[in-house]
Amino acid sequence: MSFIRVEETSDFSFQNLPYGIFSTSDNPKHRIGVAVGEQILDLSVIKHLFTGPVLSSHHHVFDQPTLNAFMGLGYNAWREARSFIQRLLSTSEPTLRDNGDLRNRAFVPQTSATLHLPAEIGDYTDFYSSRHHATNVGIMFRGKENALMPNWLHLPVGYHGRASSVVVSGTPIRRPMGQMRPDDSKPPEYGHCKLLDFELEMAFFVGSGNALGTPIPISQAHEHIFGMVLMNDWSARDIQKWEYVPLGPFLGKSFGTTISPWVVPMEALMPFIVQNTVQDPKPLPYLLHEDPYTFDIDLFVSIKGQGMDKPTTVCKSNFKYMYWDMKQQLAHHTVNGCNVRPGDLLASGTISGPDPSSFGSMLELCWKGTKTVDLGNGNTRKFLQDGDEVIITGYCQGDGYRVGFGQCSGKVLPPLMV
Repeated sequence: MSFIRVEETSDFSFQNLPYGIFSTSDNPKHRIGVAVGEQILDLSVIKHLFTGPVLSSHHHVFDQPTLNAFMGLGYNAWREARSFIQRLLSTSEPTLRDNGDLRNRAFVPQTSATLHLPAEIGDYTDFYSSRHHATNVGIMFRGKENALMPNWLHLPVGYHGRASSVVVSGTPIRRPMGQMRPDDSKPPEYGHCKLLDFELEMAFFVGSGNALGTPIPISQAHEHIFGMVLMNDWSARDIQKWEYVPLGPFLGKSFGTTISPWVVPMEALMPFIVQNTVQDPKPLPYLLHEDPYTFDIDLFVSIKGQGMDKPTTVCKSNFKYMYWDMKQQLAHHTVNGCNVRPGDLLASGTISGPDPSSFGSMLELCWKGTKTVDLGNGNTRKFLQDGDEVIITGYCQGDGYRVGFGQCSGKVLPPLMV
């Protein structure tokens, strides 16, 4: 255990130790930190203590304003860093525990910090890997007999998203303007999105990349996955419906994607691994692996409308419901020789479970506008209104501790008319 006090319900247990980028009012420089309890350990202050075989010659990565350089060092460097930080924070290690001056410089209260995007995101890919979600959407728009497209059970469907509009939790999201066609018997019209939605997702950051033309085999994929964050991939359903044929989402998705600031390393999630979803038909050999790589992560979505005293939970889901796992996503992404780079972000797609309370979008919760979602005290929604704050949280529950992700939140601003 750690000499830093951590509540049992804290997301940032000694077993977690997620990485993030923070600054403070007295030191505006962006720097790398590790969250533990209510504190942040500033790695730039203790970089000289990393004396292991990999990191001893790479202290500079802890002076960077993003995690990219550290991510790029690769799997062995991440393992070495985590092992050392765990030892440094343990009750039996005096280096920090007994050095008051170093402790005062190395620890920052989370309440005093501003959190930033954890990496410079060069590329962002969004998958569509929840069978429950894909089936629900397919039933709504194509009918039960054609719910899943013919390719869906054979490969992890995905599209290339917009990295420039990925923002950190707490950043407001403006309701987008665009072109839509609400009445198929009439010409399209221009205006503000009327069917604004959230999407409950998770995403992983690529660590070390691959050379152009060299795929990442599925047997090595885990060595390229640095860690995970929560995500809200906001969606303008009416804009998306009109534009997406034949090339897929564009303006209906590119106006904003929110992620949580703390990146939970994959090693912290390993105690919560569960068996993979049985896949039928059997995937092609390049997508086939036997080792479990699905995780039991409880996920929650709440909405706090203007005038509401507190948020109302509208969705309780779990990451274990995913059909295609992260190894398969990365192997498929690179099988054609596409190169991925440190800091690239690969998202799960909307995470929905088998019952209505676990549906991960308003589109499903209101079933394409045929139902209302109760927020309490007479407040209802079909889609999001201006002023609504959407809050996504998630954690793995251990024995007396949690491995959590903090918050992924954003508030809807009114549109800017052009």
